[in-house]
Order: sequence, then C-alpha cells, then structure tokens
Amino acid sequence: MTQTPLERVDAAIDALLADHDPTEVSDVEFRGARYDAGLAWVHFPEGFGGLGLKPDLNRHIEKRCRDAGAAATDPTSFFMQLAGPTIVTHGDDEQKRRFLRPMFTGEERWCQLFSEPGAGSDFAGLATKAVKDGEEWIVNGQKVWNTLAHLADWGMLVTRSNPDLPKHKGMTYFALDMKLPGVEVRPLRQITGEAEFNEVYMTDVRVPDDCRIGAEGEGWRASLTTLMNERSAIGGGSASGGGKPRRGGAANDAVAVWERLDESERTDARKDRLMQLWVQGEVGRLTNMRAAQNARAGNPGPEMSVAKLEFANFNKELYDFCIDLMGMDGQIGYDYTFRRPENLDATGAGSRGLQYAFLRVRANSIEGGTSEILKNIIGEQVLGLPGEPRVDKDPPWSQVPRS
Repeated sequence: MTQTPLERVDAAIDALLADHDPTEVSDVEFRGARYDAGLAWVHFPEGFGGLGLKPDLNRHIEKRCRDAGAAATDPTSFFMQLAGPTIVTHGDDEQKRRFLRPMFTGEERWCQLFSEPGAGSDFAGLATKAVKDGEEWIVNGQKVWNTLAHLADWGMLVTRSNPDLPKHKGMTYFALDMKLPGVEVRPLRQITGEAEFNEVYMTDVRVPDDCRIGAEGEGWRASLTTLMNERSAIGGGSASGGGKPRRGGAANDAVAVWERLDESERTDARKDRLMQLWVQGEVGRLTNMRAAQNARAGNPGPEMSVAKLEFANFNKELYDFCIDLMGMDGQIGYDYTFRRPENLDATGAGSRGLQYAFLRVRANSIEGGTSEILKNIIGEQVLGLPGEPRVDKDPPWSQVPRS
C-alpha cells in the first residue's frame, strides 16, 4: 500500500531517532543524520536534504525531533533559510553537495551581502564590481547592514558583473568565502548598543568561478529567491526553529505587563488597545499557519510581503504600547554598552527585555525590504495595480545617473 507523505515522513523520523538518539549524540551528528535522511528541508530533492514533499511537513519534523530531545536550531542559522533555497534552486549539483549539508548542521554559518550605501531600497542599482579573470572573479565594493557577518564563514554576495547591461540584467550572484584575502568586516553600532550589523569591504577579492550561484548575469533572479525567503522567514516567524507560537503571538509581552499593573492603571482605553493588539497578533499567527499549510513549493511568492509588512508595523505598535504601560520604569534599566552579539535572538525581541525590543523593532521596517518597497510589491504583484513610472530600468546601468 502506498504511504501518504505524512506516513513516509514519520517512518523516516522513526528510523532516524532509532539510530541517532539526539540525547546521546552531538547536535552536529544528529543534524547531519537528519540531512542524510531527507529531513532537513523536506521539500528539497532527494539526496540534497529532502524528500521532494510539501514544505508544510517541515514543522512536523521539527516538532518530533524537538520532542525527542533534539536541540533547538541555532538561531544564527536563520540565514540557512535564505541561502539553502537559493542554492537548491539556482546552484548546480556540486554546489548543493558542497554547501547544503554543513549549512544545515551549523558547521558553516552564512550571512547576507546585498545592500550597499547607494543601493538599499533600490537593490538592483548596486555597484559592487565583479570582473572575470580566467577561472576567478575579482570583486571590489562595499556592503552594509550585514547581520552577523563577523561570525559568518560564507556570504550571499550579489555583484555588478556587466555595467553595460540594464541594471537588472548585469548582476551575478556568488557564495563568498568570508576568510578570503581582501574581505574586511567592520561593526556598525545600533541604537540598542550592540553591533549585530556590519559593513563589509571587498578589495581585489578573488572569488573562484565555481562559487558563482546561477549563470553569469542571472543574479537578479537568484536574489529574488533569497529575498522572498527572507521576507517569509521574518514575516512568518520561521526563525523560531519550528516551535509553535503561543496564541496572540508577541502580544503576550503586553499581557504580561498588564498583569503587573495596579488595578487603578487598568483603564478601559488601555484594555481596549491591549485586546486590539492581541487580536492582531493572533490573526498574524493564524495567517502564517495557513500560508505554510497552503504552500506547494519551497520558494514563497510576493504575497509574503504582506506578512512581513504587517509584522514590522505590528511590532512597533506593540512595543510602543508596552513601554507606555510601564510608565517611567520603561525609561530605566537598559544597558547600552557596546557589544557584538554571538547569535540572533530568534525567540522574539521581547525575550531580551521590553526596552531592548522597543529599540530593536525600529529596524523591522527596514531589514528584509523596506516597508515602502513592500507596499510597491503588494500593489504591483499581488493586487495587479500599475507600477510607478521608471526611467532607469532599460538604459545600461553605466548610463543611469547616481548620487
């Protein structure tokens, strides 16, 4: 009798747990065995960490592994949710064999090298130059807002390889070894006091051609795969490692503050606002669950821009409200000491303290695509509205005026 996809996955998990008890073997060994069993990204092809099944089964796999005692996914591996789908979609088989397994086990960590000082929202206007030299590319340029680049072994790098083509057609995508000569990572201190972000300088960096992901000049297509998965990961909360969010989502941070208030401070107006936020959080949670269940392929579409946009707006409103509830207590007790974090906090900004969350969520409307750009994507690609007039899409990039 033919197995259903769920039965097939459960059988694979049973075999995995029987041979590799996660409470007795190292996390790297367990995750390596999980990859080999096709239970890393279940929607990936067989032989490359998957079984060719629907991606909504990934949550089931993660839950069963966690219930059996497996460690939570390293938060820093948020970037494997971006690099993994990009490589499996655009890379060749040798690149999939080279990068995917150590990416999933956490032996090699990744960062994203997209935005530049003059090409943030207009990402396709980037200027980092890659010039072909035999079997290598010589790369020169600067990237900025690179989260955890100081910890990364590899970077998702997009370059300008042909300035004489229109800007969307002259881009090439690479996997950059962050230890190559000429790669320099400098910290960018944020309003929180930490330097989670960085700027990365590349000076005559020689990148082997076998690290090129996709065809020369097809960097824009590969980049869209990364960006769509990034917006899905941020907006859908998939950085949580597969854990099931509580009802109400992050709004429970406000509920916790409410429960500590004196009865005289619990006004009807505040209660009404608390309930509005809780409902928003619950709607977001259920919407993301439905999106995951309806997914039929590994790479999300432009509709995830809706989730990411709402996530950014909701977080700012939520933590504004939390600090307001705290009164003057919200103005004290925060350490602004400069520090360079060793991982991402994938449990939510509120787990680091509400004052930290209030400051950190300011970045939500910028990272993963600014809210303004996401509104354009939603209007044009989701609602089918006409786009804004653009005069810089067809001329060669070298002829487009830049500030």
